[in-house]
Amino acid sequence: MEKEYLQTDEKKRMLTDTLALLRLTQSVIQPDDFARVRNTIQQGIDNNHYQRDRFGINPAIHNLATARLLCEKISPDRNMILAILLYSLCKSEYIDENELVGTWGEDIAKLIHGLLKVSTLYSKQAAMESDNFRKLLLTFAEDIRVIIIMIVDRLALMRHINHHPNEKMVHDVAYEANYLYAPLAHRLGLYAIKSELEDLSLKYTNRDTYTDIAHKLNETKTKRDAYINGFIEPLRNKLDTTGIKYEIKGRTKSIYSIWNKIKKQNNDIDHIYDLFAIRIIIDSEPEKEKSDCWMAYSVVTDMYQPNPSRMKDWLSIPKSNGYESLHITVHGPDDRWVEVQIRTRRMDLVAEKGLAAHWKYKGIRSEEGLDTWMNNVRDILETAETGPMELMKNMRMDIYDKEVFVFSPKGDLYKLPYGASVLDFAFHIHTRLGMSCTGGRVNGRNQKLGYKLQSGDTVEINTSSTQVPKLDWLNFTVTSKARNKIRQSVHEMANRTSSLGKELLERRFKNRKIDLQEATLMRLIKKTGYKTVTDFYTAVASENIDINNIIAQYEELERRATETVTARSAEEFQLSPTDEQTAEQSDVLVIGNNIKGVNYRMAKCCNPIYGDDVFGFISSEGVIKIHRTDCSNARNIRDKYPYRLINTRWSGKLGEQFGATLRIVGNDDIGIITNITSIINKEKDAQLRSISIESNDGLFQGFLVVGIRDTAQLNDITRKLRTIKGIKDIKRYR
Repeated sequence: MEKEYLQTDEKKRMLTDTLALLRLTQSVIQPDDFARVRNTIQQGIDNNHYQRDRFGINPAIHNLATARLLCEKISPDRNMILAILLYSLCKSEYIDENELVGTWGEDIAKLIHGLLKVSTLYSKQAAMESDNFRKLLLTFAEDIRVIIIMIVDRLALMRHINHHPNEKMVHDVAYEANYLYAPLAHRLGLYAIKSELEDLSLKYTNRDTYTDIAHKLNETKTKRDAYINGFIEPLRNKLDTTGIKYEIKGRTKSIYSIWNKIKKQNNDIDHIYDLFAIRIIIDSEPEKEKSDCWMAYSVVTDMYQPNPSRMKDWLSIPKSNGYESLHITVHGPDDRWVEVQIRTRRMDLVAEKGLAAHWKYKGIRSEEGLDTWMNNVRDILETAETGPMELMKNMRMDIYDKEVFVFSPKGDLYKLPYGASVLDFAFHIHTRLGMSCTGGRVNGRNQKLGYKLQSGDTVEINTSSTQVPKLDWLNFTVTSKARNKIRQSVHEMANRTSSLGKELLERRFKNRKIDLQEATLMRLIKKTGYKTVTDFYTAVASENIDINNIIAQYEELERRATETVTARSAEEFQLSPTDEQTAEQSDVLVIGNNIKGVNYRMAKCCNPIYGDDVFGFISSEGVIKIHRTDCSNARNIRDKYPYRLINTRWSGKLGEQFGATLRIVGNDDIGIITNITSIINKEKDAQLRSISIESNDGLFQGFLVVGIRDTAQLNDITRKLRTIKGIKDIKRYR
């Protein structure tokens, strides 16, 4: 490389790292790999595409250090090393991403694509302390090896920025390493990297505390090691006499861990009980595990006096996460407290990498699915004989494939279910924002309400003061909050409009000095084709129908009803022929409870009741079956058997009760069924014959069979049932 590109100290470091990398990668690298990479990097430097980063770090030095760390701390892997060395040139767009496959192969291209994709997250200015950012990071990476490269890269950066003049930049990197990368390293079983990241993070964010603890540890190291050996030696001699096979070791905790203890116990380093810990690991048969542990416990407590208040027995009753161990704090030589942990080899394995999932009992938040997945990755890292990274190539990172993570313009990160739209996001932010949403700008481009969001999108909501929710919004919303608010708003608007329409109609009738009869109005509503009273009143308020026409039709119905009553009274006064005689003379079948000599029955396909428009059909058995004119079979009957039809009307003298079936849908709330039955039972001359209800997902639907006099009574009951809170739909069935 050109002389001016490297400083003197950088040249020395580059030579050291290059020789180390060549030595560490002998078994995995191909003969011409490094020569090709070197030529590519040199060309990038010549074309001003291999520039120092924001810390002033030379990318050639940094990438070599990262590749070396990968080999030393984890495992040498050809594709990961080459991806690390080439990434900077791809990010500066010197190497076109589309050319990578042909030049370096599909797998290296895949790794660099993942690194480039993840790098876009940092342009969002997102809050790193958000759990959602970690999830989005894992989603974007697509390949677990990308996450491993990022963790190692962060350790290389943390080692490099000590005493950098820009303290804020250093502080931000240190905070991110502690919150994001150290927990990820821990989940992956990269304990040495995790501890170093935490220690360096403390060093850069609280240097005085770090230095103070480090100095005290260094000052007392020789003395501490001697103390540990002096504590262990008599224990070892005593344990040897028991016949159990064991391993005993002492360890000093990391600076970051000690600092956490100091904060938690509100004490200084000289009074921390477990500045170091002794661990006794027993090789025991499964059936003798507990007895061997208690034997070791007996030896320790016979030799050193225990502190009962600090005894933790997770052997008799393991933790809910599976952790098993005996923890005791004993009074050791020189009047010092020492923590001793006793467990079997199996228990130690579980505690370190299995069920206990070490981060859980350390208080780090986790999720079941991620824990299981990460444990599998750790097993590969620790046990693979053919090279762990080789086995990871095809591992899918789809642990969050049922969620999407999107940014607000300010960089706030939000989690939504997969398939969520711009409208879902608006309601997620605030109900008022959703109600007035007209669309959004996604990654700077205008999108419609129903645009399906993807992880990493930046979404800005567009609103209008004139916008109102519509029922068809339910077609492109998936979150329960959005769907519930839309339904609620549409229902409330419909009720307000309906109430306005009712008031408007009543006021017009009053102005005309017309007495409004509900029964006549119900017949008019049915005649005009509206399914519900609410729909009718909404049409009135929306001026979809002319009130003057409604009044005219209402008066016509009232006039006809009056004429019918008058005519019937005159006929009765003149002793006119009976209904049966009239039917014979006019070829009209009159049906009712006083009709004799006519063999007829109500058709079961439509169950007509008094007041329905009906017709008669002579069946092959000679029985006249009465159908409603809107029966689903009516058209077929009229087309095929017109000669069997009989004009039919109801007798004016009726006393029997008819069965009508209602289909009802509503929210499955406590007491709603009681309210339904109460309304029907209070109705004069009405009877609830049967009820069949099914409940699912917070909703119920079912059928009511009601015994009633006529259609007017049925309409009245239906109207009253609709007033029950929670009823969504009710209509006559067949």
